[in-house]
Amino acid sequence: MLRVGLTGGIGSGKSTVAKALSALGAVVVDADAVAREVVEPGMPALSAIRERFGDAVFDPEGALDRPALGRVVFTDPSALADLEGITHPAIWKRTAELMNAVPANAVVVHDMPLIVEKDMGADYHLVIVVGTDEEERLARLVRERGMTPEDAQSRIDAQADDEARRAAADIWLDNNGSLERLDAEVRRIWAERLEPFNENLIHGIRARRPDALAVSEPRAEWAADGLRLVARIKRALGERAVTVDHIGSTAVPGMLAKDVIDVQIGVRALSDADAPDFVEALSRMGFPRIEGEASDNGKDGTRWPKRFHGSADPGRVAHLHVREVDSPGHRWALDFRDWLRSDEAARREYSDLKQELASRGLTTSQYAEAKEPWFDSVHDRVSSHSPG
Repeated sequence: MLRVGLTGGIGSGKSTVAKALSALGAVVVDADAVAREVVEPGMPALSAIRERFGDAVFDPEGALDRPALGRVVFTDPSALADLEGITHPAIWKRTAELMNAVPANAVVVHDMPLIVEKDMGADYHLVIVVGTDEEERLARLVRERGMTPEDAQSRIDAQADDEARRAAADIWLDNNGSLERLDAEVRRIWAERLEPFNENLIHGIRARRPDALAVSEPRAEWAADGLRLVARIKRALGERAVTVDHIGSTAVPGMLAKDVIDVQIGVRALSDADAPDFVEALSRMGFPRIEGEASDNGKDGTRWPKRFHGSADPGRVAHLHVREVDSPGHRWALDFRDWLRSDEAARREYSDLKQELASRGLTTSQYAEAKEPWFDSVHDRVSSHSPG
């Protein structure tokens, strides 16, 4: 089951996207609908809200006056915290019940406004953020929901800004245009990423780039991609992972690289990485194990053993290298990354090598092999830079 978090600022059009995904076959769990359900008449959370906030946030029929409650909590952080303390346990219990009822082969979309604010991105295989300019969101809230400009602005100000949302987004869905354009983009994302990712996840298939070598200019999004992958791996493995680090050229600002995120997982012993629960935890999070012997060419003339996982996400190819903490391979990966980060001449030298090899029309496997002599030649320079 592919778990997708769908979020966006108030007035962004997130609900429209949720409806479009539902029409395509996704099972949508609407956090706002769940939040309303747990405060219906007779529910324990409703009594607790009355006790904390009084009759002023209820209508004459005794139902919760949500706009009135919103005016209280969205301008008072302590009041908002109190409300969340009442409602969140009930919301999460009901959400878990709904998600557990979803078929195992489905795509489930959690329509959740506060994914960024609550730092929940690692709970999902992917996070889609619906992005709309603040001025447009403000106008929509006044025009379509009847809010005053002041109330609308206070709601917007209480949420995360676009910088934080972009950092959390695996997919940024621009909604500043027409509904037709938005619908077309949702359909494209469904066909090109969500459905294939779900199929790969179900069958334990990793996404791969074409074997033809392509070296990309540095991309600003690589750092954020690495952070999201590291967070998901940490969430999946917990204490079974001693360290999790973004490594390789995409972890070096300004470095040319293949568009692949490399992540190193440090374990106490490789036998830990062979445990069924370790392999299953990564597979469930979208990182299937690649069977067979895996190792690196040791710079000391020996083979450095590791375990290898790929990513099932066709939109973000990633390689996971599992190595024993403080083993030669584990230290080399970190030392080499840090050397490149700190030495501009080394970055130029490595970039020149990449460009020269790319010009030969090599495959990716040939490219990896062709770099080995250079790695051997800089081994002492990398080692002398290492603080260890």
